[in-house]
Amino acid sequence: MAAPPVPVLCSASPCRITTHLAPPAFRTVAAARPQALPFVLCVEQRVGPSARARAPFAAKRGGGGEVSAEAPDGTRALLQAALWGAEAAYILWLFLLPYAPGDPVWAISQATISDLIGLSLNFFFVLPLLNSVGVHLLESPLLHPMAEGLFNLVLAWTLLFAPLLFTDCRRDRYKGSLDVLWGFQMFLTNTFLIPYMAIRLNGPEADRSPPRRSQLGSVMVNGAPAVGAVGGLVCVLSIVWAFSGRGDSGFGGIAERWQYLQSYLFSERLAYAFLWDMFLYSVFQPWLIGDNLRNVKADAAGLVSVVRFVPVVGLVAYLLCLEEED
Repeated sequence: MAAPPVPVLCSASPCRITTHLAPPAFRTVAAARPQALPFVLCVEQRVGPSARARAPFAAKRGGGGEVSAEAPDGTRALLQAALWGAEAAYILWLFLLPYAPGDPVWAISQATISDLIGLSLNFFFVLPLLNSVGVHLLESPLLHPMAEGLFNLVLAWTLLFAPLLFTDCRRDRYKGSLDVLWGFQMFLTNTFLIPYMAIRLNGPEADRSPPRRSQLGSVMVNGAPAVGAVGGLVCVLSIVWAFSGRGDSGFGGIAERWQYLQSYLFSERLAYAFLWDMFLYSVFQPWLIGDNLRNVKADAAGLVSVVRFVPVVGLVAYLLCLEEED
């Protein structure tokens, strides 16, 4: 009686070993089948699951077409039309037409210009805080704390958008400079953010390569937790300052300040525009974060997905939980 065959190790592919060790009937069926499928299976076995698992992570912060699901053409076109319409309405209503509260840009008063200069000098409360501790290299203009609080709240919120834009999975659809866009956004807010939201809905290009991040973009992304902390603190300080800042300057208590805010919002074009800016930011923030949840650490994605709808708070959470790049 012949001895049983001894298994021999060889370098043959797993697919060939399976075919040769199979019973005759199975070998006949396998020989009749095309060889394309076994070849694919062999390739998958050689590549291994770990190499395949790295692909989504590598594409996570790339152009976005491979990772983010594309909306149907009809829905995308409708959203883009709505956004471009919002841009036209924003510019006409807040800059050009005389019907909104306050003066249009072509009839701006000297008092409004003076307030703009004063608010800019008090950017992020640097001068008022320095003056309060005895540093008087430059005197802070004396303005109503409600106006200062509203101005700095919107600008701090705009600062928080920077790392989000530089990590947006669809940022390659925008062919211009994100540095320039965000720089103008700091001055004119949604005048530039609305067009970006429309352009990022464009379809992906087949031969595109992942966009190279600028030096400013790298600083913003690598320092996202610091940006989130600074922006969040300034937003909190803006609210506290609005209701209690300059307490010795005769601006009254909470009731008087609240009454001033109501009058200010519907008498000054700048304040009225900030009201619309905060509304639009509250819409765009959860939209952008929802499209980029893959950039967040896995154990924090659930939390960020929930709090992204809370103005400012959701954006701070996104920046603090942003996954570090390789």
